[in-house]
Amino acid sequence: MRLAPPSCALLRALVPLAALLAVASASAASPPVVRQTLGSGARVQVSPQPSVPMVIVDVLVDAGSRLDPPGKEGLANLTADLLTEGAGKRTAEQIHEAADFIGASLASQAGEDLAYANVKVVRKDLDQGLDLLLDCLLRPTFANAEIERRKTAILASIRASEDSPGTLADRAFDKQLFGPSSYGHPVEGWPATVKKLTRKDVLDFYQRYYTPERSIVTVVGDVRPVEVIAALEQRLQAWKGSGKEPSSRPSPVPAAPTVLVIDKPLTQANIVLGHAGVARDNPDWYALTVMNHILGGGAFSSRLFSSVRTKGGLAYSINSGFSATKEPGAFKVGMQTKGESAQEAVAKVREEIARMRETTVSEQELSDAKQYLTGSFPMKFDSNAKIAGLLAQIEFFGLGNDYLDTYKDRIDAVTAADVQRVAQKYLSPDDLILVVVGPSAQTGIQPTP
Repeated sequence: MRLAPPSCALLRALVPLAALLAVASASAASPPVVRQTLGSGARVQVSPQPSVPMVIVDVLVDAGSRLDPPGKEGLANLTADLLTEGAGKRTAEQIHEAADFIGASLASQAGEDLAYANVKVVRKDLDQGLDLLLDCLLRPTFANAEIERRKTAILASIRASEDSPGTLADRAFDKQLFGPSSYGHPVEGWPATVKKLTRKDVLDFYQRYYTPERSIVTVVGDVRPVEVIAALEQRLQAWKGSGKEPSSRPSPVPAAPTVLVIDKPLTQANIVLGHAGVARDNPDWYALTVMNHILGGGAFSSRLFSSVRTKGGLAYSINSGFSATKEPGAFKVGMQTKGESAQEAVAKVREEIARMRETTVSEQELSDAKQYLTGSFPMKFDSNAKIAGLLAQIEFFGLGNDYLDTYKDRIDAVTAADVQRVAQKYLSPDDLILVVVGPSAQTGIQPTP
């Protein structure tokens, strides 16, 4: 494929990113996007950005760790990790040498919901970059030597992460909340399950989930959409689904209010407090975004920061949030505090959650939250990499092609009554799970028997 320069007519029709950011943030235009479903079933999105001679190609596959079979936690992560470690006729070393030769950045990884493979390359080398990326995506070799090498690296990473109190608290919380269901384990898996993963496991997972109809290809940069789509149509025409029905993990059983204490000889306590949340496509997401910003998502301006940090002097940092996930995720409050302050800090968090449900937020709080959320929104697409990631997420979660254009109006439409309504519906002070990692003798917090 030889990519011709954009025509004058096309350039006149596009709005460069710099121009987008020059517009007042409250009314910033969204990037231009051309969308098409290929014959193979893969969805393609192309956003031409001719101001910089770089191109980013992101391939997103619905193959995240939430799909790990029970007893094989970490399989999605290992599979995605191996995509760039040998494909077609190239070894892992040859793949990375080929990327280095054209100055490309090539990577693959998995998250809770998704697996990603992407390449960033200068426009003149897009042909080679596409060939390299799609070779890794469509023809991974999954050599046994590479599987063992990457398993060793993953196990080392898991061991290293166990030294992080915040990571320990998050993992314990998720395991308690979700149990054996989708989000109840780390993306990397557990040491015992990673050790047992085999090449057959990887192949089975790849064949089941790495299919065109589960994939979204997003291209952002100095390209002509018609040419990129034609090139992808040609390269992906032989990509077929496996015909296997995707497996699923058990649905989570509602977790009872629980207190978990992990005793560690630390100078402070790391605390996670929360309960079940919502899926990203929940129609109340906009009202929840405003409500959470006021509660604890708004950093220095939030109620939790004011009550626990500023007035109480009880925490070094504190925040709250609803996870943006395909299936219902979690609502969490996270903070760090001195061991002897832990009980008082937790009590204040509970008070603020209850107050959010019981009283209407002030007009000033509402106005400030909406102004921040809409004013900062254009920063979510102020680079080609951010545009690619955001467009892929919008498509994956089914947020609508008008999401970027209607976000401001939907946030502005949230009322104080909406905030209280969603607080009463989605915040549940009586169902909180509390995880404390720190010096238990100092915190005085007792675990649930």
